[in-house]
Amino acid sequence: MRTGNFYSLIFALLTSVSIAAIAAPALKSESVVTPQLLEQPAKMQSPKVDLNAADAATLQRELSGIGKGKSEAIVAYRESNGPFSSVEELLEVKGIGKAILDRNRDKLEVN
Repeated sequence: MRTGNFYSLIFALLTSVSIAAIAAPALKSESVVTPQLLEQPAKMQSPKVDLNAADAATLQRELSGIGKGKSEAIVAYRESNGPFSSVEELLEVKGIGKAILDRNRDKLEVN
């Protein structure tokens, strides 16, 4: 009887150890995969461009449909009229239309 109980305890111990050994790598791999998945969207998003602080080269590089002339026009408008109060005020700049603003709206901010 003692031998039967002893073998039952050994069996239970070995079973729980093997289950823990099998489950441990699965938990570890999930914790490694999850941060990588969270980091990818952060890398894909670029920081917003502040219309009141960005220079012409930054505007040209970061915004779609904005070349050298339009980026210089944005800076000239800002220098002559003061800082932008909203992103929509960009429509007042010569050469900037609703299509260009809509294309870049998610990349712009006004601080």
